[in-house]
Amino acid sequence: MPGPQTTPTLRYGVVGTGLMGLEHLRNLLALPGAAVVAVADPHPASRRAARSTVGHGQRLREFEDHRAMLEWGGCDAVVVATPNMTHAEVLLDVLRHDVHVLVEKPLCTTVADCRRVAEAAQGRRRVVSVGLEYRHMPPVARLVREVRQGAVGAVRMVAVREHRFPFLAKVGDWTRFNRNTGGTLVEKCCHFFDLMNLLVGERPLRVMASGAQDVNHLDERYDGERPDILDNALVIVEYPGGARASLDLCMFAEASANQEELSVVGDLGKAEAFLPGSVFRLGRRGDGPGGVVEEVVADERIRHQGLHHGASYVEHLLFLEAARGGGAGGGGGSAVSLDDGLWSVAMGVAAQTSIAEGRVVAMDEVLAVR
Repeated sequence: MPGPQTTPTLRYGVVGTGLMGLEHLRNLLALPGAAVVAVADPHPASRRAARSTVGHGQRLREFEDHRAMLEWGGCDAVVVATPNMTHAEVLLDVLRHDVHVLVEKPLCTTVADCRRVAEAAQGRRRVVSVGLEYRHMPPVARLVREVRQGAVGAVRMVAVREHRFPFLAKVGDWTRFNRNTGGTLVEKCCHFFDLMNLLVGERPLRVMASGAQDVNHLDERYDGERPDILDNALVIVEYPGGARASLDLCMFAEASANQEELSVVGDLGKAEAFLPGSVFRLGRRGDGPGGVVEEVVADERIRHQGLHHGASYVEHLLFLEAARGGGAGGGGGSAVSLDDGLWSVAMGVAAQTSIAEGRVVAMDEVLAVR
């Protein structure tokens, strides 16, 4: 009698082993069925950090250049966690090879580059997914599920508040400049624009925003140049069905009980999610305040909490499942599509443009850029 069939281990290579690259490594090390076999990074200190994270008991191939890792050919899947402004060129190299791909958010820094990547991925048999992991945070995932099941009725308003600490230091402090990140509302807030679209169930019509750099990084200089990234903003997004979404971002608000607060209000009720407390609330209009149900939400699948309340682990779990299921190019059933990634970037670009030019920005205008 033949023995039980075993599922083959998926061999991963990680391109870019700075802060987020190491976070991906830690999640992959905790994920059954995944093996990290290679890393690529031009910085010796980053490669040493990857080696230390993986541990000396596991063989790890190290490359200075991602193209050499790809030509080596020992990976089934590649995680791209390089600085934002390098995503397009790295992805175009990776997509020439027969591997599954997970790219850290944002997909790219411009809509034009997102389109280049999407065009290069057309017709691929392998999974290509974008690391918009906030949708997998336990209370947020619960919020999305309840809203999609009709718990609040027809969605009319979505509100996202993130009051947090400033940008963390990264290799070369590349996050200090818009030209590298796409701007704060692309780099940081693509997560929230993705959630808005997911909750409303539509693509937006127009965006209006106000924001500034008022507190953070004002006394920093890099080759004599002062950082230009926004540290606070208010954004309003309008959808064709009449729903509206808002973002309240402040990156000098460490003195907050909750870093993220999300609420969705429909004609039947209201659902909310709070982090880091992992609290979910649901109330129906007819029941009034006394009928609000509150619970702490957990996801028993999570084996590594990491920097994002276990969301990156769930992201990798779903990506692995999609890869094993042979999901089509653009993402498989549970991976995040390149179209989702493009829209989250386009909304950030629209918000940055609205602030810079003091006007409402139509999404058609942003999407027309080639």
